[in-house]
Amino acid sequence: MSKANQFLDTEDAVSPVIGVILMVAITVILAAVIAAFVFGMGPPEQAPSASIRMSDVNGNNITLQNQGGDPIDMSKTTLTVSQGDKVLRIAPINATGGNEFVGGDILRVATNSGEIFRNGVEVHNGTGVTGTFPIAPGGEQVTVTLVDTVSGQMIANMNYRV
Repeated sequence: MSKANQFLDTEDAVSPVIGVILMVAITVILAAVIAAFVFGMGPPEQAPSASIRMSDVNGNNITLQNQGGDPIDMSKTTLTVSQGDKVLRIAPINATGGNEFVGGDILRVATNSGEIFRNGVEVHNGTGVTGTFPIAPGGEQVTVTLVDTVSGQMIANMNYRV
């Protein structure tokens, strides 16, 4: 056997070795991309955690009191009031004079106009409101829901028998 033919016979194993190395490299790169995607995602957005109490339904006004917890950014909150098939929706609550609803604050919501007063001062004049209605006394219960628009999670859901 000549020396030239000897080199040709020994190069048969080069192709499978290169193939295995390439497959391992592709697998490692793919695993790194998947890990970066999975572990790179942050925790999901969470709604503020606050204790909200509906303390009174008087005439066409609903009184909500923040009894503590996280401050609620009203510009990122949807307020829905319903009684039977009537629904008032304020989304978002574009408050003047600061957007935070914090512990100790009292909101008064006028269901017949969509106006909102925080601690006696008007913070929402009823613009962007859908479905105003007068509260029917002695009728069905009134339900108030606050939803965080960023996370889509509910902050509070309260019922009040009129």
